[in-house]
Amino acid sequence: MIAIIDYGAGNLASVKNALDRLGVESVITAKPTAVLAADGVIFPGQGRAGPTMRELKKSGLDKVIPGVSKPFLGICLGMQLLAERSEEDKTECLGIIDGYCRRFPSIVKTPQLGWNRVAVKRDSPLVRGLKDGEYFYFVHSYYFDAQPGAVAGTADYGFSFPAMVQRGNFYAVQFHPEKSGPAGEKLLKNFCEASRCL
Repeated sequence: MIAIIDYGAGNLASVKNALDRLGVESVITAKPTAVLAADGVIFPGQGRAGPTMRELKKSGLDKVIPGVSKPFLGICLGMQLLAERSEEDKTECLGIIDGYCRRFPSIVKTPQLGWNRVAVKRDSPLVRGLKDGEYFYFVHSYYFDAQPGAVAGTADYGFSFPAMVQRGNFYAVQFHPEKSGPAGEKLLKNFCEASRCL
């Protein structure tokens, strides 16, 4: 069973639909007990850092998420909130992976909207069977300026930025795998296999 974290917004249905297509059982939940009991956890992201962190605090998930020991996948905002702090709404985040979430500089158009290549920087269960330079779908105005040791993949948008990060059982991607066609489906399948749900 995969728990999909519900924080009152976001792209929850499309993530669940993607897991349904893979034949993976999942539940959308804000209950700490359900999150801790799951075989894997996905934190999809769409929205703003400040309101999302407020919802996590309201449900108690801000304290629960850092203690998750099963495979955990953050998507887009769900990746950014693993940082220590975000420039968006001047938000204190979960602090699971060292680094800060920063707004794209004014030299580039925001949001980055559309397909972009991801260069793999380290071996990860997420990218098994995917080729280096695979295209994924991005929608974001902020990026996770993570410490180099946590960066598993990068993309270029006027400059190179982290597109995948990893620390222990915590994986995260800036793009939306659920909107990224066969490559995104393969990445989600890899995550579910790591969670022993497939």
